[in-house]
Amino acid sequence: MENRGVAKRSAREWVSSFPACILLLAVVIFSTGSDIHNQMLKMGEQIWGGYYKLRVDPQLPACDANFDVEQRVQEQLLAEKNKPEDDDMDLFEDDPIDPAILRSSLENAKADCAAKHANFEELKDRITPGVKAFRSVELFISDLVAFGLTSQRFILAFLVLLCAATATMTRHHIAMRAMQTQLDHTVSFSLQFIANGMLFVSTLSFRALSHAGGAEVELPKEILHDLWIAGFGLLTIISAVKLFRIPPDIKPGGNLTHALLSVPLYTTMCLISGTYFALAGHVAGIGIYLDKMMDLSDMFLNVGLYVWVGMMLKETRLASLVFNVFKPWKMPPELLAVVAVIAAAVPTAYTGASGIFVIAAGAVIYHELRNAGARRQLALAATAMSGSLGVVLRPCLLVVVIAYLNREVTTDQLFSWGIWVFLLTAGLFLLVAMTVNRQSKLEIAPVGEAFPAMVKEFKHLVPYILVVAGIILFYRFALEVKMDEFSAPRVLPVLLLGILLYEHITLKGGKQNVTGEINHQGLEKSIRSATNETTSEIGALLLLIGCSVSIGGVIERSGMMESFPHAFDSAWAAMTLLVVVLVILGMIMDAFGAVILVSATIATIAYQSGIDPVHFWMVTLVAFELGYLSPPVALNHLLTRQVVGQEEVELATQEGDTFYQKHERIIMPLIVMGIALVLVAYVPLAIGY
Repeated sequence: MENRGVAKRSAREWVSSFPACILLLAVVIFSTGSDIHNQMLKMGEQIWGGYYKLRVDPQLPACDANFDVEQRVQEQLLAEKNKPEDDDMDLFEDDPIDPAILRSSLENAKADCAAKHANFEELKDRITPGVKAFRSVELFISDLVAFGLTSQRFILAFLVLLCAATATMTRHHIAMRAMQTQLDHTVSFSLQFIANGMLFVSTLSFRALSHAGGAEVELPKEILHDLWIAGFGLLTIISAVKLFRIPPDIKPGGNLTHALLSVPLYTTMCLISGTYFALAGHVAGIGIYLDKMMDLSDMFLNVGLYVWVGMMLKETRLASLVFNVFKPWKMPPELLAVVAVIAAAVPTAYTGASGIFVIAAGAVIYHELRNAGARRQLALAATAMSGSLGVVLRPCLLVVVIAYLNREVTTDQLFSWGIWVFLLTAGLFLLVAMTVNRQSKLEIAPVGEAFPAMVKEFKHLVPYILVVAGIILFYRFALEVKMDEFSAPRVLPVLLLGILLYEHITLKGGKQNVTGEINHQGLEKSIRSATNETTSEIGALLLLIGCSVSIGGVIERSGMMESFPHAFDSAWAAMTLLVVVLVILGMIMDAFGAVILVSATIATIAYQSGIDPVHFWMVTLVAFELGYLSPPVALNHLLTRQVVGQEEVELATQEGDTFYQKHERIIMPLIVMGIALVLVAYVPLAIGY
């Protein structure tokens, strides 16, 4: 559909997508600027030894290097001789000045002053036009990096509010059921209006609390307060307007139960936490916990970057080309589903979390499996699980956050054990798919027929591999930045932009859709399309994370965790209780909010009960993934429905004859991750790890 408006851009693109794109690019530029600045300092030192002294113009020394030492000695001796005597007896009279000592001191001072003048002249001569030009660029980048570090909180707050407003306008918030009827619309936006009003009042109360007793608030904090207040005030107004503007595609009537399921998850969390804090006389509670997000602003900005990367990945042909490599083998749908889920593990690790990958590549995976003959239930199950296996692999952001919040573990330890957990879950998925799930013959094409065709398809991936390798090598050797869990958030956007540029040049902007057709669109349009989707997804995800943090605050302040023992005598008993709690948290909370809560509460119980920290966090990651696939919330299934479409999900419910076949998309992931959780939780205890 062609955009209409200023410069062929819609109002939404100018007001929402364009500012969001600028903010995301700013984060990449600021973080990459630090790498560039480090290299410039090294370059300056190599070209001009002692460059750090040349970064500012030297100041002319104030001392006189040409004074007469003997004359200065005589002047000070004369001054001492003419000093008036005290009438009173001075028990502590100063010793007379020794001319030799005075002369030596003045000679040393003259030598030091001469050295300062010589150093000044040397530095002045070394500051050539080349140094000045290089220095101006280096200092500009230094100021840019410093500005980026101080502005992270403001960028995050503005990004959350801007994207949350977009998600509200476009009805894109994450809910258990899409809005379909007028009653769905009315109930959903009525409760959103109340929840957003709670957020507005809470942030307003938090600001007043900060000024209580005449306390002075720093300007950056004051700006953040005002930004939150204005943002949630705008969200409240938007939800009120949307409440009375029923879209034409909404069906009349409705069912109250279905309508309540159409309420966004962030709204439900906000209503629960807001009501709790209000009854506790602590209206500012939600605002305080939202403000805690700012302490981890770099982490949440990385989440936004990963979403953007995922949406740009969706605009490329990569996923389709990878599927094409395996098509010549003519695998049965179940085996192809296994290959798809295992292959998705690596990009999942590089997109930060399972939900982000489902949003990014879920539609392609689903349609490719359907094109290969997979039934809808199997395709939906594989799509929902496509992001579940890779969260334990390097450089997954969730693991980095765990290591950041818990000094008992390191990323190297977690990723080392994560490989074994990945192999376990992949093996279980293969076993279940090829036994319990198999409804077709296990036949593949002959090697002589399939392998040449596979090689032919793989050739289409070679240019992409070269583009990726080129960018990674540039960062490695030009900026001395290795591709790891710490650099991935700033390298991946550049990498995806490089791939989009390559496709723009070679395909004249074309992109292969899920039916195999080439739709021609330029580089700018691809980035714009990705950012359009990114704004809604970031708004839905980050607002959900923020409200998850406030739910964590409710659990923490309610004393619920204090009802549990601080330690168990039996590690087995502790593990059993912790597994149940962790799965429940995974069912009701976002991953990042849940990790923050677990780090502050449950982790200590595990450590004191004799459970190894690395073992505990491996269990936590698997339990969370099981929670994301478990009803009643089943976040990954909700995201699958969001990218696949409500119609496909409804058609899937009409397939199958047995109970298992009718609910395969739910049961199959539960079997795989349930068995994996039991093994990961108890086998290490049994072998004494």
